[in-house]
Amino acid sequence: MKLPSILSGLVLTLFNVMPASAADPMKFALCYDLTKVYTFVTPQVAQAAKDYADLLNLKGGIEGHPVEMIVKDHGNEPQRGIECYEQMKREGVMVFDMLSTPVSRAVLPRVMKDGNIMIQSLAGRGDAVDGDVFKWVFPIGPTYWGQAANDIGYIKQKSGGNLKGVKIAFLYVDYPFGQEPIGILKTLAEKEGFDLQLFPYPLPGNDQASAWTQIRRMNPDWIISWSLSNMHVIASREMKRNGIPIDKYISVNWLNEVDIKNIGPADAKGLKRGTNVAGGSNQPLIQEIIKELYDKGKGNGDRKNLDDVYYNTGLAIWSIATEGVRLAIKKDGWPLTPQKIKEGLESIKDYDANGFMAPVTVTAQDHGGGGKTRIEMWDGEKWVPQTDWSAAFKDEVWSVVKTQSADYAKAESQK
Repeated sequence: MKLPSILSGLVLTLFNVMPASAADPMKFALCYDLTKVYTFVTPQVAQAAKDYADLLNLKGGIEGHPVEMIVKDHGNEPQRGIECYEQMKREGVMVFDMLSTPVSRAVLPRVMKDGNIMIQSLAGRGDAVDGDVFKWVFPIGPTYWGQAANDIGYIKQKSGGNLKGVKIAFLYVDYPFGQEPIGILKTLAEKEGFDLQLFPYPLPGNDQASAWTQIRRMNPDWIISWSLSNMHVIASREMKRNGIPIDKYISVNWLNEVDIKNIGPADAKGLKRGTNVAGGSNQPLIQEIIKELYDKGKGNGDRKNLDDVYYNTGLAIWSIATEGVRLAIKKDGWPLTPQKIKEGLESIKDYDANGFMAPVTVTAQDHGGGGKTRIEMWDGEKWVPQTDWSAAFKDEVWSVVKTQSADYAKAESQK
């Protein structure tokens, strides 16, 4: 046998036994606020992302390519977020997440111009679910508009299918995040005939006394709350002080097990939240992470965070993102491009990570994945689902989406 043939055979043999770590990595940039406003959630989400990457890498990565989750701090400052984006872009990253509404909005024009992918779950522009306009942005999961509509859908179900005369209080921190659902709530109030009253309170959220005094006078049937972290704890104290049953309270998704502990597990009994992920650490995906990482001392953070719904939220975000990349590689091969990843994400169908979250179906038109949530109730010891995964008032939500995305497109065309 000639030497070139021997060398050729050796090269092929080495290639066939080459470990996944020798392949080109798939890099994701997590430009997060780790020091200021969003620190109640970002450590758990970043920990989940790294854990999920490690679990994937133990299985050979994504179609043979190792996964790197690169976490950087932007301190919720738009300029620092832009700097993080530009730095990571130079390092070959094509998929980014900012997990901050002001930073996401600041980076979005660059992402659109460059044709890179921005994951924007539970933050940023609600109308970015419109894939016809925001081609490179994927707010996979429910928008705040969709969440609020789903809450109204639950209340309608509990009211026997008729909302006429039902009194609903909307309690919110007077800040863009809290104000986000007001438009869709007003639209639905006009359509369905319920009595909607708004009760804002100022940042940082410690002073809710005036809002709750007014809510007591209204005597609502239900209270929908757009609050964060300790704001829920303060709300629970105000409800108790004003004699308002806590089982009237429906929270946005940003209420976790730490908040329940601070309210008091017994005192929180009956409290409800909307969510697009299953709570608790008894989920098969988390049990696998515990077995393969934490039981072997290889976890990426505090083990107690595995009982936190924010950790579950991070797993959901990044399992969806990596599933899109997997589909892209499987369909179009390596090397990847943003266009290939875009098409991979847009081919996700009924993906729920083995029952871990609301089923997601992403299309070129709907980058939100369907907007399904469910209502869960705290029973004193655990979260108990009150509904199936569903999306209510989709026509009304998409009417708002299309109106606002059209305004964005018009403004961009005039620049």
